[in-house]
Amino acid sequence: MRTAEITRNTNETRIRVAINLDGTGRQSLNTGVPFLDHMLDQIARHGLIDLDVHAEGDTHIDAHHTVEDVGITIGMAIAKAVGDKTGIRRYGHAYVPLDEALSRVVVDFSGRPGLQFHVPFTRARVGDFDVDLTIEFFQGLVNHALLTMHIDNLRGVNAHHQCETIFKATGRALRMALERDPRIEGVVPSTKGVL
Repeated sequence: MRTAEITRNTNETRIRVAINLDGTGRQSLNTGVPFLDHMLDQIARHGLIDLDVHAEGDTHIDAHHTVEDVGITIGMAIAKAVGDKTGIRRYGHAYVPLDEALSRVVVDFSGRPGLQFHVPFTRARVGDFDVDLTIEFFQGLVNHALLTMHIDNLRGVNAHHQCETIFKATGRALRMALERDPRIEGVVPSTKGVL
């Protein structure tokens, strides 16, 4: 089983993440940011990743530190759980619609962090959630999971739907990239012998 548990404490946040990359989508989420919990649920369900995330942060100020640090800690957990990447497909992609919204996410477990984020949100907030924090989450995730990720919202009018399609597509793309390919068992997928 590819599992990991990470605890990360800073002056602003205290976060514990447990992850099972070979799970069924089970989750226990309590970040103190309800919309973030809803989005993490999408990654777990659509990625078939068991995900436990518990965070305490300075949400009395705003959600920025909590959202960013949850992304960082999940990224650290993914990196630890995937290990040397032996036998994984490495690349994954997904298109996910939700009513009028459509998003595409493409990932590469390259060992090199990189994020391209092209999401023209149609409004600044979904309930109490500042949509600008979405990129902060993904930047933390990418930097610490050591993966390349391209996120494109291709269309959408409802900012909730735009955001939800991004997180669902992330789960689906991660699921594809992390899947073990029996034809390359024992091999680290690469074009030049190194990632």
